[in-house]
Amino acid sequence: MGLLNNIFGSKTPKEEVKSNVNWIPLTSLAQLEDVKKTSNSETIAIFKHSTRCGISRMVIKQFEKNITEELKDFKVYYLDLLNYRELSNEVGYTFQVQHQSPQLLVIKNQEAIAYTSHYDITQIDLSKF
Repeated sequence: MGLLNNIFGSKTPKEEVKSNVNWIPLTSLAQLEDVKKTSNSETIAIFKHSTRCGISRMVIKQFEKNITEELKDFKVYYLDLLNYRELSNEVGYTFQVQHQSPQLLVIKNQEAIAYTSHYDITQIDLSKF
């Protein structure tokens, strides 16, 4: 029955994985100004995610798994690229980072001090920031 459950699905509900990521939706240009100001006192991150991209879906799941309890207060802004294309372009312009998807930018003192994209996002260690 295990094979049939794998193919057709099991009636047993899957256990929901709790995320330690402190997701904050990034939805406006005014909010981006707040992000810049906040970065003067603490390091933050912006995760640019494409909801239609399979790679982006896999990377965001792995990213969430990699965030430990000690990083639960680290602010990570979530930017939906498809719904906020203009904002995504402004993020790239503001922090002088060429657009890629998915992409993670680490911001400190209004500058991108680190950025990466695609599967390399899963390798970044936010605890060093």
